[in-house]
Amino acid sequence: MTTDEGGVARGRVLMVVGGTSGIGLAVARAASARGDVVAVVARDAGRVAEVAASLPGPALGLVADVVDGAAVERAVAEVLERHGRLDAVVTSAQVMAYGDVEEVPPEVVQRVVDTAVVGTHHLARYVLPVFRRQGGGTLVVVSSLLAEIAVPSMGIYSAAKWGQLGLVRAMQVETRHERGIHVCLVKPGAIDTPIYHQAASYAGSRGSAPPPVITPERVAASCLRMLDRPRRAADAGPANKLSVLGFRYLPFVYDRIAGPLVDRVALRGPATEDGPGNVFEPVVEREGLRGGWTPVGRLRRADGRARWRRRR
Repeated sequence: MTTDEGGVARGRVLMVVGGTSGIGLAVARAASARGDVVAVVARDAGRVAEVAASLPGPALGLVADVVDGAAVERAVAEVLERHGRLDAVVTSAQVMAYGDVEEVPPEVVQRVVDTAVVGTHHLARYVLPVFRRQGGGTLVVVSSLLAEIAVPSMGIYSAAKWGQLGLVRAMQVETRHERGIHVCLVKPGAIDTPIYHQAASYAGSRGSAPPPVITPERVAASCLRMLDRPRRAADAGPANKLSVLGFRYLPFVYDRIAGPLVDRVALRGPATEDGPGNVFEPVVEREGLRGGWTPVGRLRRADGRARWRRRR
């Protein structure tokens, strides 16, 4: 590993989990462009190969679902076999479901939670020992604003992210005296990615990115800064702190406005039949860097015929 004129490390071996769409794709592209060796990990073999081949620097494509511990173990082992080390892991792997808590099928709930919590555990189980043997390494977990607040019709996703937050915070305490080992958290708000098009929905309409929306490249930049200067956590969203303050200290106000805001903004369409989206299998045709959301202040409904859902 070398350093540039600013003293920033170059040429890391970096595993990007969930690296074929959205934030993960932005991380893979930015890391490769700056000289890191990137291992792209995701569920679909064809998409993994496509993304790895498109990167400007040395790249490796690996197929693994984070809920499959054996697959995660094989992916880590292959990186080590190819490159002899693994300096860092960034994971943004996640699936999402819309719908009131009682409306989302149990098998969908299980998969959403498992992706966040069990998937993060699998990565930690196989990556942290590698870091210890090497004398250092960084694990960056892309979480969410919804790890700190609860949102109606997104309760399953919130539960998954709250669980992931607890797991990451525990790891941070457990590794705090281990020199060179860092577990970091990035908490974005709404991001212009395809996740809203891909999510399961049991709410009558497809999800939408609620304003203010930031780009996946901005979140990727936060992740890469964590690799250069690790710290415990970073927010990536202009409204995060205000939302958390309202949730914690003004619950009587938050509870009154959260439902109507979700109905008007986060579930503004288009109308859709109930279905699991990409929860169990990737929907490759909907993967990509951006989700097509217009900039803050110019957001519009995705479909004028969207069916608005009345809250009970």
